[in-house]
Amino acid sequence: MSMAVVGMIAGMVLGFAGYFGGFGAFLLVAALGAVGFIAGRFADGDLELGDFFRTRGDRRDRRR
Repeated sequence: MSMAVVGMIAGMVLGFAGYFGGFGAFLLVAALGAVGFIAGRFADGDLELGDFFRTRGDRRDRRR
């Protein structure tokens, strides 16, 4: 599935949540979607827990 289709589906879900549940539901769906996205990136191996806790200097040294 292309990223355009995934983005369209996510937009539709957020739109339905905002329409039927109000702004609070919209924010809840957006926040849970972000958590799911990060969890998926961890599962794929694209992210490591250390990526969130390294200082900027450590990141620069790692890329060399």
